[in-house]
Amino acid sequence: MTTPNDLAAILVAHHRDLLAFVERRVHDRALAEEILQDAFVRGIEKADEIRDSALGWMYRMLRNAIIDRARRAAVQRERLDALANELETRTDPELADVACKCVTKLATTLKPEYADALQRIDVEGVAVKDYADERGISASNAGVRVFRARDALRSQVAKACGTCATHGCVDCTCGKRATT
Repeated sequence: MTTPNDLAAILVAHHRDLLAFVERRVHDRALAEEILQDAFVRGIEKADEIRDSALGWMYRMLRNAIIDRARRAAVQRERLDALANELETRTDPELADVACKCVTKLATTLKPEYADALQRIDVEGVAVKDYADERGISASNAGVRVFRARDALRSQVAKACGTCATHGCVDCTCGKRATT
């Protein structure tokens, strides 16, 4: 049976070898140090359960910790990929619900051709070239129109919402100002 003090002495004596073992497998020194430190803590807590070679037991514990860390990372990547797919496939009505209501109201105060360009291109997702064809104007003219429309809307939002516009509000509380 190994005591916590005996195990601590063995771990300290073999620290470099243990760290190198982990680092070769995870290819990241900081992560290797973190895994090793966690294993040291768990090892000291379970020192009295070790019946065979303390060093061999620690290598098995490190191998299992590396595998567990890789599995958790894989699950995390899958969750992030699922979130990214969800964000990519969101429909326009979902995005419209998130958008500040005052921005929509302020867009109606723009020149009609600017409001129309923003609605078709930015909200409905029509390509600039297709919008130009619909309106019988050149693609470069449509590009300039939507650029100016965005600039005008940005200016209107800044006037109506103040610092909220600068910091990108989502839950807008300035709806009263948008009507004035």
